[in-house]
Amino acid sequence: MAVPCEIAKPRPRIADLLSDTEIAVTLHIYDTMQRQKVQFVPRTEGQVDMYVCGPTVYDVPHLGHGRTSLTYDVIRRYLEWTGWRVTVASNVTDIDDKIINRAETEGRTEPDVAAEFTRAYDEQMERLNILPAQSRPHATEFIEGMIDIISELIDKESAYVVPTRGVYFSVEGLSDYGRLAGRDLAQLLEDAGQRVDVDTEKRSPLDFALWKSAKPGEPSWDTPWGSGRPGWHTECVAMSLSALGSGFDIHGGGDDLCFPHHQNEWAQVTAMGKPFARYWVHSAMVNVAGEKMSKSLGNFTNLAEAIDTAGPRALRLLAMQTHYRRAMEMGREALTAASTAIDRLDAFERRMTAANVDLGDGEMEPSVVEGFKAAMDDDFGTPVALDHAFGVVRGANAALDEGDLATAGLRARTALTLFSVLGIEIGSPERSEQPGLDTVEIESLIEQRRMAREEKDFVSADQIRDQLADMGVTLEDTSTGVTWHRT
Repeated sequence: MAVPCEIAKPRPRIADLLSDTEIAVTLHIYDTMQRQKVQFVPRTEGQVDMYVCGPTVYDVPHLGHGRTSLTYDVIRRYLEWTGWRVTVASNVTDIDDKIINRAETEGRTEPDVAAEFTRAYDEQMERLNILPAQSRPHATEFIEGMIDIISELIDKESAYVVPTRGVYFSVEGLSDYGRLAGRDLAQLLEDAGQRVDVDTEKRSPLDFALWKSAKPGEPSWDTPWGSGRPGWHTECVAMSLSALGSGFDIHGGGDDLCFPHHQNEWAQVTAMGKPFARYWVHSAMVNVAGEKMSKSLGNFTNLAEAIDTAGPRALRLLAMQTHYRRAMEMGREALTAASTAIDRLDAFERRMTAANVDLGDGEMEPSVVEGFKAAMDDDFGTPVALDHAFGVVRGANAALDEGDLATAGLRARTALTLFSVLGIEIGSPERSEQPGLDTVEIESLIEQRRMAREEKDFVSADQIRDQLADMGVTLEDTSTGVTWHRT
């Protein structure tokens, strides 16, 4: 099993490195509510408050969880690098039908199930080098706040009580319900039977549960309208408002949450007469063999297995090679290619180090940084940003080939910084269970080969090269030393 990437010392922010260079590019993001890219204007100048829908902890995390978390981690890292103060709140849904069902099937308690899979989720996020959210609310900790929200909606006649069922929100009181999903009430009613829970006790098929009446053996809490537990959509309303207040900047999550979950969050806060998220950001799903990844399709992929296969940095790189709003194709060939790219970047860093190129904090190449920033300011365009980062790697290698150490250093520092901004630390040690692929062992053998060549023991030197080749390691002898990468 690969170990987590070593978290390197954060590189300086762009404002610290390019204080004399003005890069006047305004951040634009795609707002799902407006269906277009718009200029980002925060609630508070210099501050970004972001709520990201977290996991429902009933099973181990899959690739979709990884892609979603990586998307918002990159957004956060970039905003912080460009000088914003960023606060992230990301919840844990620890009470849900799936958790209850698993606990019943396995003869366990719901808190035990939730705790196990929260740990499993956190372990994989740490491996992916995901920065932890400053606020991590758990749904069961906010029951009182949910009851207050539901009570207010009942008082405003935006919700109604159905005995033995619970409390429902009435969507027909909102003329623009469906706006976030890009549909109107009539369109949503046409396919309501396929997309929402059918219940003859509801006034409208689109009405959704704010509170579910208790069933025998299920967790429950007492309320003015009876014992039960909260609906999913109310949980995130209570947690996001508690963590960030009304009118916070960005509400993010996978695009599978846009309807009904995010639409129903918006409906509740709007009915309460409060502003909610200023911008709605949604990341696309992961496809395996052209199909959306899901358990029901039988192509559910364990995130841990993907990280074990390719390494966390390779998975992060692969995710960023597709724009976050486009479906990401995942397969073994793509993972292998990303892993190879990471190995070559590590080899690049080793080559620069061996040539005594200055890789410390210092000046970067403004034109490259400007291009990188322009790409990221255009709705966090990581594919184009990566093109700039890889391009300056090639430029650094070319400069070193020409013996221009100063230019090589300028470009290498730029490359390492830009990859770091995206959460990829070049040269970060990763180990594998595969025999013979330990970085320390590889470099030890390379040193033995160097000494053999110095002693003109070319037979031993060739044997070591062949041994490394059998281990999947390719050596490249250059004018500045030996570099290597895994094949």
